[in-house]
Amino acid sequence: MRYDAIDPKLFQFNRKRFMRKMQSDSIAIFQSNDLMPRSGDTFFPFRQSSGLFYLSGLGQEETVLVLFPDCIKEGFQELAFIKRVDEHTALWEGQKYSKEEASKISGIEKVYWLDEMDTILHELILLSKRIYLNLNEHDRFQSAVLTRDVRFAKQLMERYPLHKYHRSQPILKKLAMVKSPIEVELIQRSIDITGKAFRRVLENTRPGVMEYEIEAAIIHEFIRNGANGHAYDPIVASGSNNCVLHYVQNNQKCKEGDLLLLDFGAEYANY
Repeated sequence: MRYDAIDPKLFQFNRKRFMRKMQSDSIAIFQSNDLMPRSGDTFFPFRQSSGLFYLSGLGQEETVLVLFPDCIKEGFQELAFIKRVDEHTALWEGQKYSKEEASKISGIEKVYWLDEMDTILHELILLSKRIYLNLNEHDRFQSAVLTRDVRFAKQLMERYPLHKYHRSQPILKKLAMVKSPIEVELIQRSIDITGKAFRRVLENTRPGVMEYEIEAAIIHEFIRNGANGHAYDPIVASGSNNCVLHYVQNNQKCKEGDLLLLDFGAEYANY
């Protein structure tokens, strides 16, 4: 990770708030985002599911969070499952979380390998009556490809058809409306980095410069200050391009007298 370590108390606090909103005898399961193929054996940069990060701080792919506040088994109220890494994977992709690292980041005591999940989760689900699942419920979200969350939901509903299923998103959305002091600090950090990028743009904008050169100045400032990158695709629109609502090609030359429309923001620690 590029960002500074976050106090795990934030994620412990968020989990407690979420679990207080769950119905009795319920288990909640959160999946990480998919790694999306780019070409050959490469993938697009990974960005963790907002819900899973909000509740755990774990930013690694192939991660699962389980919350079961009423579990009768001692110590199984909070669990995390992470990818087991062999020497070959570590050589090609770098080191991933150890159990100890995942526990330190999230504040979750019990961390297991992902290949242990089926056995453990099956036992826990049989002790529950309700299952909370998390899907992308943004009103403009569209995808022809089934997401990891949807695939997992289908599998569970086929295997446990008599359980009652509930949505996690309504709870998460309400919780996210109220920011903790730590979250405010993280948001302020992303604002500060964005401000630095804007000042760098002012220094590099002149007639004859290409829109993508301005974009390059923005991402340079983001990365050098520890941001993940862009929070969304940046709009650098000069001349008639600023009449296009979501112009992201950023490939035209800025001319004397042009209006330059900028819409960009840094993402720091998923904020």
